[in-house]
Amino acid sequence: MKKVAVFGSSGLTGGQLIKILNEDSSFQDILIISRRKIDVLDKKFKIVITHDFSVNNLSKLVRGCDVVFSSIGTTQKKVNWDKKKYRDIDFKINYNIASASKINSVKKLILVSSSGANLKSQNFYLKLKAEIESEISKLEIKNFVTLRPSLLLGQRKEFRFFEKIAQLFMPMISFILPSEYKPVSVFKVAKTMVDISKLNQLGNIVISNKDILQAN
Repeated sequence: MKKVAVFGSSGLTGGQLIKILNEDSSFQDILIISRRKIDVLDKKFKIVITHDFSVNNLSKLVRGCDVVFSSIGTTQKKVNWDKKKYRDIDFKINYNIASASKINSVKKLILVSSSGANLKSQNFYLKLKAEIESEISKLEIKNFVTLRPSLLLGQRKEFRFFEKIAQLFMPMISFILPSEYKPVSVFKVAKTMVDISKLNQLGNIVISNKDILQAN
């Protein structure tokens, strides 16, 4: 593996992803692009702090990368329930990352989406996730991989009351839930991202929650 870039490293999935990359000797040149400082110890990490997520700036940053990971996302609370701001982060930033990857002939883009993503959904979040997937797929990146995990099990830095309740309750009834809606550990999601990054694939590929749960 030559060079990879990570977006969304301050989040639950991104934070776990960095830990796995740090312990994997296959990765020796890792670029972390973030809006805030990230504490990493290994010299194989390079951190770029930026608030400019334009295609032009991102294109400069991902130049030379073989793989780009993105788990960029926000919450309604963080944007004060402003759907336009929510879309500007979830859709626009991810689309710009993909566009920059296309410009630089990045071999593989790995994006974290959501189980239940559907263009026809009446749910704002699930429809938006599907729109992101759909528009990026049209860019025809050599290998665009979308992961669709369900509820993530893991310890977030910030407290989310309803998500915390769900994390406590959902595992108790997991056995009766369809595979696409069973909760999944964030470690499994991040490990699947890393494993997929090493595969020689082409085209657009969707990894379902069931696939993640069954992965090693």
